[in-house]
Amino acid sequence: MTNNIIYEGEKISDKRRTLILINFIISCIASSMLTTALTTALPPIMNDFKIDFNTGQWLTSGFSLFIAIITPLSAYLISSVKTKKLYYLALSFFIIGLTICALSPNFWIMMIGRIIQGCGNGLITAMSQVIILTIYPPEKRGTVMGWYGLSVGFSPIIAPTLAGILVDYISWRMIFVVSIVIMGFSLISALFIFKNVLPIIKKSFDIASLFLSALAFGGITFAISNMGKYKFVSHQVLTVLVIGIISTVLFVMRQLHLKTPFLDIRVLKDPMLSISIISIVLIQLFLLGSTIIFPIYVQQLKGKSATISGLVILPGSLLLALISPIAGKIYDKYGIKFLFLISSVIIIASNLSLFFITINKSVWIVAIIQSFRCLALGLIFTPLITWGMTNIPKTKTSDATALLNSIRNLGGAIGSALFVSIMTGVANTIGKTKENPEMFGFNFVFLIMAILSVILLFFGIYECIKKQPKKENNDSNNNNIYDNNNIDNNLINENNRKALKSKSTQIDIIELKNEI
Repeated sequence: MTNNIIYEGEKISDKRRTLILINFIISCIASSMLTTALTTALPPIMNDFKIDFNTGQWLTSGFSLFIAIITPLSAYLISSVKTKKLYYLALSFFIIGLTICALSPNFWIMMIGRIIQGCGNGLITAMSQVIILTIYPPEKRGTVMGWYGLSVGFSPIIAPTLAGILVDYISWRMIFVVSIVIMGFSLISALFIFKNVLPIIKKSFDIASLFLSALAFGGITFAISNMGKYKFVSHQVLTVLVIGIISTVLFVMRQLHLKTPFLDIRVLKDPMLSISIISIVLIQLFLLGSTIIFPIYVQQLKGKSATISGLVILPGSLLLALISPIAGKIYDKYGIKFLFLISSVIIIASNLSLFFITINKSVWIVAIIQSFRCLALGLIFTPLITWGMTNIPKTKTSDATALLNSIRNLGGAIGSALFVSIMTGVANTIGKTKENPEMFGFNFVFLIMAILSVILLFFGIYECIKKQPKKENNDSNNNNIYDNNNIDNNLINENNRKALKSKSTQIDIIELKNEI
């Protein structure tokens, strides 16, 4: 496959680069807040629109579903549309969606607004990662991605609290109004500071691939999100899941046969990217799985209030976000090996500690263990994204980012459904044979997490024993991996011909001297 670059992308100054980063941080704070803020605002919205919980939860699950659908499409858009135009479009989509939600007279109008927001959110997230990894040199990417990770990780933590204040003292509609102001500022400032920094590639649009990717990523996400509400053998779960899996297989086969793929899955041949994606999926499983498991433990098993439940999780969530810039600096200085080893050991130890925890232990001991656990997860999460992209050529960054985000979203959805199912399944199986079957189910979940954590330790050991290449920008070298093998061979043959010609000329000169 040969992609024709029709626009190389503009070079920018350090000052403009910093301003672009700040703009992304502002945009991502607003977009990330909306992923969790609505959980607090859902009861008053349900009351105003006279809808039940099963209908109301579509305002959050529908939003996530369209992020899953738009993410694979982002790879094509980022490589085919100029940076400024696409970023303005993404921000405009988000602002339009926010405005519709703020003014919505009923549930269905608000649902349309949330779908439009999901499309804008998916584009903003994908673009921010691709642009940051493109405009910053390799030796600074870890630190910069750390600050980006802080903005993305911290805002969802404080969003429910801020949303609660707005709901109690003003109205749930103010959540969207505040976000409109933030996004409006981001859009206006982007008009002055943004440049077309990404290369544009001549790429045909494949409607069949778009359709298959929507069925694949959207179908699997939808099926998994339904597992908590319907039986596994129901049409809402099993049928949709089978459609999603079949669509995934067809999508992969089509990408491998297209001359210019809609989403180039060949980037997964790079071992660093593959290891990064597997590790990030595991981390998403651990994070989102425990986010649901801990409230069940605190409120149902220990009989504590929802406030106590939130306080148990809060320290770990704060550490998870705040450690991100520090982790980025450590990565820039020491590489991924140290972070892999130290974080995997702490993750294994903390998961095993929660496996051995008993019903009589204080919830604050669990909070301390969870804090160490989140600290370790935060140490490795953002550096994995940076490290995984190290050998990916500039023209393939959008494909790699889209794949990483799509698979990560699936991992999060699986984690949310899987571990709750395991916990309840184990408790129901044991039944009366144990004094506290639900507690045993809780322990068993973290035993599985501890076993899965060993994979992270294995990756860390593997990185230590293998010969580590220098961390450098390999865009030109890695383009050869995907596109230019023939060019390499031609260059080698050309060099050989030049060498032979030079050698032949030298022999002719020597013979001429001898004749004279």
